[in-house]
Amino acid sequence: MTISYNWLQQYLPKKLSVDQLSAILTSIGLEVEGTELVEAVKGGLKGLLIGEVITCEQHPNADKLKKTTVNVGGDRALNIVCGAANVAAGQKVVVATVGCRVHPINGEAFEIKKAKIRGEESEGMICAEDEIGLGESHVGIMVLPADAIVGTLAADYFNIGAADTALYIGLTPNRSDAMSHIGVARDVCAYLSHHEGKKYEVVLPAVSIDTKTTSTIAVTIQDNAKEACLRYAGISLDKVQVASSPEWLKSALNTIGVRSINNIVDITNYVLHEYGQPLHAFDADKIAGQQVNVQLLAEGTKFTTLDEKDRSLFAEDLMICDGEKGLCIAGVFGGNNSGVSDKTTKIFLESAYFSATSVRRTSLRHGLRTDAATHFEKCVDINNVLPALQRAAALMVDIAGAHISSAIQDVYPKVLKPIEVSASYQYIQNLSGKLYTPDAIKGILTALQFEIVSENEQGFTVKVPTNKNDVSLPADLVEEILRIDGLNQIAIPTRLNISLLNPLPNDRSYREKMATVLCGMGFQEIVTNSITNSKYYPEATPMVRMINSLTSELDVLRPSMLECGLEVVNYNVNRKNQNLALFELGNTYSTSGVGQYNESPTLALWITGAVREASWSQKAENASLFYTKSVVENLLLISGIDKVVLSIDEQDTLQWKWKNESVCSAKKVNPITLKNFDIKQDVYFAAINWQLWSKAMQANKIKYAEVPKYPAVQRDLALVLDKATHYEEVRKITKQTQINALKSFDLFDVFESEKLGADKKSYAMNYTFQLSDRTLTDSEIETYMKQLIDAYQNKLQAQIRS
Repeated sequence: MTISYNWLQQYLPKKLSVDQLSAILTSIGLEVEGTELVEAVKGGLKGLLIGEVITCEQHPNADKLKKTTVNVGGDRALNIVCGAANVAAGQKVVVATVGCRVHPINGEAFEIKKAKIRGEESEGMICAEDEIGLGESHVGIMVLPADAIVGTLAADYFNIGAADTALYIGLTPNRSDAMSHIGVARDVCAYLSHHEGKKYEVVLPAVSIDTKTTSTIAVTIQDNAKEACLRYAGISLDKVQVASSPEWLKSALNTIGVRSINNIVDITNYVLHEYGQPLHAFDADKIAGQQVNVQLLAEGTKFTTLDEKDRSLFAEDLMICDGEKGLCIAGVFGGNNSGVSDKTTKIFLESAYFSATSVRRTSLRHGLRTDAATHFEKCVDINNVLPALQRAAALMVDIAGAHISSAIQDVYPKVLKPIEVSASYQYIQNLSGKLYTPDAIKGILTALQFEIVSENEQGFTVKVPTNKNDVSLPADLVEEILRIDGLNQIAIPTRLNISLLNPLPNDRSYREKMATVLCGMGFQEIVTNSITNSKYYPEATPMVRMINSLTSELDVLRPSMLECGLEVVNYNVNRKNQNLALFELGNTYSTSGVGQYNESPTLALWITGAVREASWSQKAENASLFYTKSVVENLLLISGIDKVVLSIDEQDTLQWKWKNESVCSAKKVNPITLKNFDIKQDVYFAAINWQLWSKAMQANKIKYAEVPKYPAVQRDLALVLDKATHYEEVRKITKQTQINALKSFDLFDVFESEKLGADKKSYAMNYTFQLSDRTLTDSEIETYMKQLIDAYQNKLQAQIRS
């Protein structure tokens, strides 16, 4: 949010410097993120004077230069060499004197220095309008009227006004009460009152309009949507003269980044940023039937907005209508056929309180993010409806020559009652960490316009002002007290008590452990948007759809982690970052019926490109399903999850099951899916059911055993099997032998050749045998190997290669 320093000073009873004001605002939670000097003309015409050309002669050494003497009101005339063709004696001109800095429209600013030009001394510059930021013409120097007074400061002559300072405030979403100059001034006055022990109040603008005039424009108001429009007020004006705004109004709006349009529109914008109350001006001659109706229109009704776009309305869009048609989208955007134009002479001025929910939803549905919508959706002060309306009407009388042609109509069927909040002094001390006196507490709150309803020795009850929409709990009162006292006033305790006895919750510690392990394996963590595009998924997918989606491309909660990660892969691969190992622990969403939604935590892995780059000692290794499988099995091992059954289906999707439930799946991503994401290299994906995985980790009981004293013995075995036999079948049979001395086994080579026979392949296996109480004998090992061979031959019809 941007605040004008000069504008804000109008409401403060005490002059404060920019630095003082910035420090106060930051202290009370309205952090000033930066300031910027704003000038109507860059440089403020400093050092420029009005002068008169006394003499003008041809330069002796240059055909296109003139040698002049110029009176600028000093002790003597200045010698200035000028290259303008239109310079002549007797002219009143703008002179940049030696030492001043000139800011041209185009190019960098430069300093005027005393110099010799073609051998002749020059003590300044006679200026063209583009050279000093007053225009874009460079056909010659500026020639002023003859009555211009020599020696006058150029800034005074052109009446450019005082420079202003823009204060950029990092406003938090809950501070709707500070979304205006008067709102900020209210907080500053409360701060000054508390810290200086003297009552300071906001200097509100004087408003005086004659509302008892005879009505010549009889516009009636009908509120047919009372839940969406809690209050609607209006006033009519005639004899309006639409024209350019005065300089003070343009300057104020320019400082906060609002473009001047005309005096009527500028007044509504000015009051919006003064009071925080949006207003809308209608051309009264365009209101059919002289009636204004607040209502809902039928779904699909066409409406042309101020930007000349035809929009299809939703049934929930609140509209301001006349007797025949829609006039504007309430609180969001005006209509093309009801706004103020240069020919407007009669105005109906609106000030209302629209539902924050209604305005925000309409604004998002139509993609219209206006200042008015931003204010309404954060909740405005319902008691500002009339003061803002009166202020705008008074300004239109003063600036646009308008005449009040009706009394104010205020449709306010159900008065909004302020809420009451109670708090004890002990609670305030406990939560704030500071001992405040009851008088200090009440002083701060009353300075913020809270009303003390009742009090006793233990605490008090206050009525919350209607501008404080974020205050509803005792903790909110503590926040207000801390803000005004100054967030930097809380003393740092000399002693900190830290408990180290509470470990992380199991699930959180498991997450941390897995993230650390994956990072150690070369993976990088990503965080993707859980809102994604429904076009990624088949229509039959039970997706959770967004009711108010920001865009058509973000309309569902993701039912799968795969597609969000593929967006990241696409982004990186397109930028030549092709070797990726990514992981994310996020949620997926599904629906099992109306109002029945499921949220499932999932650990997802994406692997593509090379998992090991080539070097002098090794070849490059590309990602594969086997590599993905090894990653998952490493995670299982580190997590201590055993008794997991691995299977593979016809689509080569790996499934790990724990207690007959799928704990993880891994696959090579379908080429058609990759094509949809414009990815031209293989991608492997694994999805871990985190809830089940975490349960399996909890079920793991850690056992400790002494390191074996006796040596391990290794044996190798080559099996000739059918090509259709998967290693998983070999692994299952090996485990089923239940040989206690078999500590581990592994597949270290796969060989295929015609010499083995048709549709045959060879698995080379390694076995490690070991006992903890003695050394194994050769006969025992031979017995174990025979037991394994018999199992392979009987169940897999394996042949043993010698």
